[in-house]
Amino acid sequence: MENKVFYAPSDFHWAEKNNVFWYQVSTPKGKEFFIVDAVKKTRKPAFDQMELAKSLTIATGHEIHPNHLPFSSISFVEEGRTMEFIIEDQLWQFNFRSGKLELHERAEGAKGSIDISQRQENDRVLSPDRQRVAFLRNHNLFIAPVDSDQAGEIQLSYDGSPGEYYSSFISWSPDSKKIASLKVRPGTPRIVHLVESAPEDQLQPKLHSFNYLKPGDALAQKQPVLFNLESGMKTNVDWALIPSQFKLSKPVWRKDSRAFTFENNQRGHQVYQVLGISAIDGSFKELIREESKTFIDYSGKKFRFDSDDGKEIIWTSERDGWNHLFLYSAVTGKIKNQITKGRWVVRGIVKVNEMERTIIFEGSGRNPDQDPYLIQYYKVNFDGTNLVELTKENGNHRAFFSYDHKYFVDTYSLADTLPVSLLRSSKDGNILMHLEKCNISELLNSGWNKPEIFSAKGRDGKTDIWGIIVRPSNFSPTKSYPVIEYVYAGPQDSFVPKSFLGTAPLGDYRSYTALHELAELGFIVVQADGMGTSNRSKAFHNVAWKNLKDAGFLDRIAWIKAAAQVYPYMNLKQVGIYGNSAGGQSSAGALLFHNEFYKVAVSSSGCHDNRMDKLWWNEQWMGEIGPHYAASSNVVNAYKMKGKLLLIVGEMDTNVDPSSTMQFIDALIKGNKSFDFLIVPGMGHSLGGEYGEHKRRDFFIEHLLGVDPPEWEIFK
Repeated sequence: MENKVFYAPSDFHWAEKNNVFWYQVSTPKGKEFFIVDAVKKTRKPAFDQMELAKSLTIATGHEIHPNHLPFSSISFVEEGRTMEFIIEDQLWQFNFRSGKLELHERAEGAKGSIDISQRQENDRVLSPDRQRVAFLRNHNLFIAPVDSDQAGEIQLSYDGSPGEYYSSFISWSPDSKKIASLKVRPGTPRIVHLVESAPEDQLQPKLHSFNYLKPGDALAQKQPVLFNLESGMKTNVDWALIPSQFKLSKPVWRKDSRAFTFENNQRGHQVYQVLGISAIDGSFKELIREESKTFIDYSGKKFRFDSDDGKEIIWTSERDGWNHLFLYSAVTGKIKNQITKGRWVVRGIVKVNEMERTIIFEGSGRNPDQDPYLIQYYKVNFDGTNLVELTKENGNHRAFFSYDHKYFVDTYSLADTLPVSLLRSSKDGNILMHLEKCNISELLNSGWNKPEIFSAKGRDGKTDIWGIIVRPSNFSPTKSYPVIEYVYAGPQDSFVPKSFLGTAPLGDYRSYTALHELAELGFIVVQADGMGTSNRSKAFHNVAWKNLKDAGFLDRIAWIKAAAQVYPYMNLKQVGIYGNSAGGQSSAGALLFHNEFYKVAVSSSGCHDNRMDKLWWNEQWMGEIGPHYAASSNVVNAYKMKGKLLLIVGEMDTNVDPSSTMQFIDALIKGNKSFDFLIVPGMGHSLGGEYGEHKRRDFFIEHLLGVDPPEWEIFK
């Protein structure tokens, strides 16, 4: 597939000092590099590939073809006179004027920087005026003149102890007269142990242990502390003002040293605060308070930009039911105006221009005639006026902006529509140059079928559910095909590929091609985003709240049934499902909670009880521990299982505790349920690797097609 798709570049690289960019593209000849001047609107080969290939052939002693150069990334140095590239970890330079090719030593990475998360006691933090250092000793904070031993040391705190110590985070104010730090009440670690049964470097198994917090575990609590070095004043934020912390951010100083801010994400994810501490009098102020009756999606939607040294704050919120931008006054703590509004969502921020008071951002769902997940680009003023559509064509857009944000390359496509690449103006979105248009004639000649974009109403009969249908290359509408659904319904995002070949943005190319490979075995393969996933309205997203077993099943089943009404060759008496991680939880759950519809499931690396999985992800959507965790548990509900089930897990999965799968297996055994199981020695969080892929396909062939799978050797 990859060698039959031409003129579809996926990446564009802008120079820092001028509005010039380069890109690589696959053509019928092979790989070609081009350089574009956005000001002059010219496009030409980035270099003479024939000349460079000849030079490389001589230098390496290996035949190098000009359209199969052994590198995919280049950079320009010496004001564009020389090009650099890397082959097998070796740095080469090619001078365009002289035609000289040289091999150079690669520069080592920067040394001497300290990761503050790893800073230990006695690591010294230099003040901005370079006159003093701050450091920890015996769990307390000290300062001292630069280059002194113990002479002139001043102990700033005396209340540190092993049970409540000062953090290694030490932040000097820009004027070097104050310090912000954090006092920590540590949580309790949870150590998870994994046994690597067949390590490559020894005969005997290895025990691996690591800290892995789970829902309900005790978390560290942090207290911001201000030290005024001139007055000697020490101000502790009252613990009562920052209760039940899930995460307290590090303090960030205002440039004029008048105050610092920090963010408090309360446990349960229903309150999120931006807080400020005055460095003048130590007073405490709530700048922004975000509240929700369900969850605040801090991990996927939160954006904050402090303008004019914090006098204004640009903030994202779903308070009106859709993810939008708001402008706050940090002086009053009140909203000055809503910047964007409507039944659509802001998806990401590209650039905030304080001088022009404009914002370039990604949005989706604004055009009612398009798939609501498609990303488009916009520009708007801080006060919400003059919203400009920078892109509007029916496609999923991905933009690459110049460093000054005057220009951008826009490449867009749909799952069933070929990519187009354009150069556009960031002022008004006008097209300045047509760069590339994809060609897949060779791919189509091979019999490959494009996926079909399909939408139908969900469980409420009103909301559109969007997905794709993949058919085999030898598809015939006169035949009957079992249906296999690929599921991942994690609330952190939406997952159906929106771009051609699933490549952009954030597409998982391997998962996308796996759908087509599975279809080739004689199946109709589908994928859809049901309620509970992200990037739609807050109400659409809220379905997941304290109810991960829902996983949008009712919407996706309705969607599949609607597709079968249009395409009766979809055999809904033989429906399978597979997924990994949260998708592993859902695919197994299909045979517990929806076994009247799903008959065969393959579940890999599943989180089968959310109490067994990582704390941050599960508490984000399930909230604090309660009876709803058991209601969503595959382990607790294992007695409901009907159908054919294959479970796959890697014994070294550090993402989802493998014990989650083992506890599910224990419950199935106690319930006298029949199932298949594959544990892969040494493997981490995955679908099972190549062996697991074979077993999954064999399982579907056997139980949906009713065919004994052939021996694998015939495919070698």
